[in-house]
Amino acid sequence: MAKILLIDDERPIRRSLREILEYEGHTVEEAENGKEGLDKLTSDEFQACFCDIKMAGMDGMEVLKTSKEKEIETPFIMISGHANIDTAVEAIKMGAFDFIEKPLELNRILVSLKNAMVRKDLEEETKVLRRQVRKERPGSIIGKSQALMDVLEMVDRVAPTEARVLITGENGSGKELIARQLHEKSSRTKAPFIEVNCAAIPSELIESELFGHEKGAFTSAIKTKKGKFEQAEAGTLFLDEIGDMSLSAQAKVLRALQENKINRVGGEVDIKVNVRVLAATNKNLVEEIKKGNFREDLYHRLSVILIHLPGLNDRRDDIPLLTEHFIQLICSEYGIPPKEISGDALKTLQEQNWTGNIRELRNIVERLIILCPKEIDKTSVLKYANPK
Repeated sequence: MAKILLIDDERPIRRSLREILEYEGHTVEEAENGKEGLDKLTSDEFQACFCDIKMAGMDGMEVLKTSKEKEIETPFIMISGHANIDTAVEAIKMGAFDFIEKPLELNRILVSLKNAMVRKDLEEETKVLRRQVRKERPGSIIGKSQALMDVLEMVDRVAPTEARVLITGENGSGKELIARQLHEKSSRTKAPFIEVNCAAIPSELIESELFGHEKGAFTSAIKTKKGKFEQAEAGTLFLDEIGDMSLSAQAKVLRALQENKINRVGGEVDIKVNVRVLAATNKNLVEEIKKGNFREDLYHRLSVILIHLPGLNDRRDDIPLLTEHFIQLICSEYGIPPKEISGDALKTLQEQNWTGNIRELRNIVERLIILCPKEIDKTSVLKYANPK
């Protein structure tokens, strides 16, 4: 049930509305004038507000206007016994959800309230989803260090070509962001960017994931399924952590790169594909080749261009920029004002050993935002950056 505010200078109207709304199970608060109502709206949260238009002193239209200026998101249902259609239109234009004429009708009140609450719930859900999308969507590449500038210069030169690129670097260093940048700056940018985490897919399923399967190819194949190569048609396929791919899947990927054709699991027909393949790994593939874990011919097919992404320890000059970026991003996700961070705190972060790279930095910044009541200072970083 909802918490509702009634703003009306007529006690009988407030009493009638209260009886109706409390009977429906809602919690009701009253204000006998516009100023009192605005004070309540400013200091508390309501799911809806019934506000009379004609009141002495601050009238309902002024309450509505001021509340919108203060970015109060409570839906307003304006009520009046002396208004005309022009007043109703003006109220709606100013941001009111609905307008009800006196004498008030029970069904009209309840329907309007129900609709206002539904819209407020949808708006809140939309905000949550937008924050979630922002959180899940990879961001831009942040930094001005020379090590990063060299990488970005290479990206700009390689992106417009069709050359395959092998991106190497430690876990959490941002290899996926480089792959997305290569795609977005290419002629394939309007087509799909499809990512496959080879380390996260069991070896017995990787071939079906990449190449698809025909109905009945195995026990759980109840229908034909397109694989990632087909899904990425005319776009980019990003094979992340390719060093963890099984040798049998490597052989099929090699054929796809050589012939631009794939064959679904359980299928007999070759399917032509037009895909630019980018790959990434945190492993030394040359060493993996020596151990017999990776095909040398596939390595040479993938590494037309090699881009090595430096770890955070090799680009410490970027830590202040990254930290400020994450503070803005995370505080926005939480719906709170950005927290201040002291210069000493930033310097302390620069002195840390970043084995988890940018991913670790983001986690620590989020921890500091949650646990620091005010400014993030050096003491907080020393206390929370490496908790025992």
